[in-house]
Amino acid sequence: QVRLVESGGGLVQPGGSLRLSCAGSGRAFSSYAVGWFREAPGKDREFVAVIAWDDDIYYGASVKGRYTISRDNANKSVYLQMDRLKPEDTGVYYCAADLNLALSGDWWNLSGSGSWGQGTQVTVST
Repeated sequence: QVRLVESGGGLVQPGGSLRLSCAGSGRAFSSYAVGWFREAPGKDREFVAVIAWDDDIYYGASVKGRYTISRDNANKSVYLQMDRLKPEDTGVYYCAADLNLALSGDWWNLSGSGSWGQGTQVTVST
């Protein structure tokens, strides 16, 4: 399994931007689908975005058009550029990686080979 470490969270005003990074370890990083979920207080975890090993990209409905996911396999990193942020974007953002990409509706089902990072807090508020 790949190990994941998120960074880049913080406090930002509505309408602002933030860029999250997910640094991975392991020799097969480029073979993984890597993406993001978020969890707001009192709410279920929500799928945000994923980029596959062949650079196919999928976004959750609530962030499509505002967020951009990208990857840099040479540096074993995936990035999430978040623009036009809203207070409802607040939550803990988790990086995830899996050798499989099982999408079902607006959800990414991680398999037994999936990995999670520890999360980074994003707060959108005045």
